[in-house]
Amino acid sequence: MFFVTGCSQQQGGDIIDQMREGKPQEFLQTSVDRMATLTMRDNLDSLYLLMSKLYLRNPDELKKSGFLDARTAGKQVRMAIELQQPLPTLGGKKDLAALRFAMSPEFLGDRVGAFIYAIGSMLVTAHGNRLEFYMTDTINPVFVSNAARNIEIATWILSQRQNKEGQPLLFSNEISEEGSNLSFAVEFGKIVARLDLLTRMLDERYRRIGLNYAQSLLFLNFLPVQ
Repeated sequence: MFFVTGCSQQQGGDIIDQMREGKPQEFLQTSVDRMATLTMRDNLDSLYLLMSKLYLRNPDELKKSGFLDARTAGKQVRMAIELQQPLPTLGGKKDLAALRFAMSPEFLGDRVGAFIYAIGSMLVTAHGNRLEFYMTDTINPVFVSNAARNIEIATWILSQRQNKEGQPLLFSNEISEEGSNLSFAVEFGKIVARLDLLTRMLDERYRRIGLNYAQSLLFLNFLPVQ
């Protein structure tokens, strides 16, 4: 009896500790909301990692940014994405319009920063212009799925698009006699996988809402309002 009571007290203490460690706003999130928030955070972190790698492989783009180091240049791009502000070199364009411009021969600015900003702003747009999600928010799974497909296209453009001299607009993956470096494709693949998983979770969430409504009609049950 003492053992059972002790376990109950320990479990209660663990729950209280978890509540203290968690952020207050987490209590306004469903499990899907929390997953969407973490997915957004992880995907943006992946983008920032890719940005660092791209600056290393494309030092000329860093020079175009006007900053002395990749960390400072990346910070400006990150702030623009998360605060949903325009990137000056893109002339007010964001998401898909920015992506098309950033990967066109006509673009003369820092292509690394512009490319990452375009994808980041596209992700934010696809999630309803939010980075965190709560019970009152609605995320359209179609837009999230579309974002995943857009990233697949952007990955292909990154590896294939060339300038007039036949050189890649941006150096990324490399396959040579010395070996292969496919880290860019792998990281983009992680982003796509997270988006596809979130899409399935959102589809199931709204399917269950619709199913519960249909069941309430079938059995003449009123739906709870609180």
